[in-house]
Amino acid sequence: MDSPSTFGFFLSIQLVFLLAQSDQSPSIDSFCGQNGNYTAGSTYQTNLNNLLGSLSSPGNDNGYGFYSSSVGVNSDKVNAFGLCRGDVKAGDCESCVSQASDPLKRACPVQKEAIIWYDYCMLRYSNESLYGIVTTDPAVFLSNTQNVSSPDEFNRQLKLLLEGLITKAAAGGTDRKFSLGTNTTASFVTIYGLAQCTPDLSLEECTHCLNAALAQIPLYSYAKIGGNAVAPSCILRYEEYNFFYPAADAPAPSPQLETPVSPPPPQPSADDIMSAEALQYEFDSIRVATNNFSEANKLGRGGFGVVYRGRLWNEEEIAVKRLSRDSTQGDIEFKNEVVLVAKLQHRNLVRLLGFCLERNERLLVYEFVPNASLDHFVFDLIKREQLDWDIRYKIIVGIGRGLLYLHEDSRLRIIHRDLKASNILLDAEMNPKIADFGMAKLFNIDQTQSETSRVVGTYGYMAPEYVMRGHFSVKSDVYSFGVLVLEIVSGQKTSSFHHEGNLEDLLGYAWNSWKEGTSSNLIDPMLRTGSRPEIVRCIHIGLLCVQQSIGDRPTMAAVIQMLTSNSDDLPVPSQPAFYMYNQGIGSSSDMSLGIESYSGLTWSDQSKLSNSANKTYT
Repeated sequence: MDSPSTFGFFLSIQLVFLLAQSDQSPSIDSFCGQNGNYTAGSTYQTNLNNLLGSLSSPGNDNGYGFYSSSVGVNSDKVNAFGLCRGDVKAGDCESCVSQASDPLKRACPVQKEAIIWYDYCMLRYSNESLYGIVTTDPAVFLSNTQNVSSPDEFNRQLKLLLEGLITKAAAGGTDRKFSLGTNTTASFVTIYGLAQCTPDLSLEECTHCLNAALAQIPLYSYAKIGGNAVAPSCILRYEEYNFFYPAADAPAPSPQLETPVSPPPPQPSADDIMSAEALQYEFDSIRVATNNFSEANKLGRGGFGVVYRGRLWNEEEIAVKRLSRDSTQGDIEFKNEVVLVAKLQHRNLVRLLGFCLERNERLLVYEFVPNASLDHFVFDLIKREQLDWDIRYKIIVGIGRGLLYLHEDSRLRIIHRDLKASNILLDAEMNPKIADFGMAKLFNIDQTQSETSRVVGTYGYMAPEYVMRGHFSVKSDVYSFGVLVLEIVSGQKTSSFHHEGNLEDLLGYAWNSWKEGTSSNLIDPMLRTGSRPEIVRCIHIGLLCVQQSIGDRPTMAAVIQMLTSNSDDLPVPSQPAFYMYNQGIGSSSDMSLGIESYSGLTWSDQSKLSNSANKTYT
């Protein structure tokens, strides 16, 4: 069910829509996936029942009718979504999602993935990841049996209406992607329309899903007075009557385009504590999986601990981070934070599978990502030949989308604070996955205040306000992202940049090259193919991210918009932070902290450098 490029099939159902829906109204349709079955009494079935029984509880609701949760680990893990139409009242929304579970289990009694649609909500569960993945298949299309009187005029106004609604819904905030609207034909017929996506999608993904639905209307609903397309990630509907809920003469206001003020992170509930037990691994199973934490299984060492490769009894490969013991958290607080971080699921984040808390050990269990970290490729003279521009661009955009999710779209609002090439892992298809997100939270490092006495990061990637004063914000991550972009384009580390004997650092050289109109000089000579204007545009975006002034740096939402749209003119960047021109690092007036010779090391404290090099597991 994951992420097909087009609508795989439509079930065309001819019916006349009812003007109202009772609580006992039948479902639109349901679909049982083909991703395996579970057996009666199995752990998967228990997890599924527990999840569906608690999904509609307030702790799983984002406040706008979107429910998301998961229970279990490894092959027994179940993920679930519930989405209500954006115009449905909260009480009716909760009832719809809650009442959908039994009919769905009856329709799909043994399948590990399934979905059911109602007029007011849909419910979906799967043993595969759901969050942040646009899914357009399966889809169901319903069309009214009645024909319109003036098809050409009706379809012309319908197209204008739905295209506008798609634009508004896709541009909606991170809590809700939903729009209502009307349009009137020349013969004074009013058309009512609705467009909605699950809010975990990006603007581009939502647009893709709704456009796929729109493309089917001429095939299934030409000259019909109503149509309704439902897919796992979006819905698109129109009628000649007012089907809005509650019925009103005018549509509800369009969703706010600017990101709303983030609510405080949700407090762990009883369900979360239960989930903590489901996420917990036994120490002995981890010890066996890692061959007693042998040197042969060691993948790397970072600022928070050593990472080992492991293989569980069921042959699942994992990565185990053995945390250092300088956290101030108690065991219960640590468990609760693990539960919250484990709920952060996105295709561009390394998935946290669970934890172990035994024998004075704190272990985090992650999915194993096979292709090592980005620094093993982009800074290697031989391996970086594998990274053509298409792959590098995919990596840049993927990192940006993962960071946007952490900043704006997740249940928690996470500032990474140590974004760097060695914390970007690459999967088998060279898709990037951000690692070590949420580590500051797991180590009880304050994520809510604007400053801290404890700096966690890697010199060369850290924003100046963070290095000098301990001030951090989402714009600190934007700065690190800008450095990463320039490294990916140039194929050189910021800590050891050189260009034909020039003593400028990476940021200084990129800045002066841009000012002189010679940005192409920064491009890695290995990049023999690819759009030069697109590469230069990425350099420009990178410079916007590393500007000295926090206010001048774009948000990650703006960065993604700039990366994916070539039509917009880019702002003029100002001088980057830590700007150096024709001078060695040791002589820079900005480098007054006495740490310049340790560039590339991971900081664990402002006054004490970690003894470990800047690397992560391979």
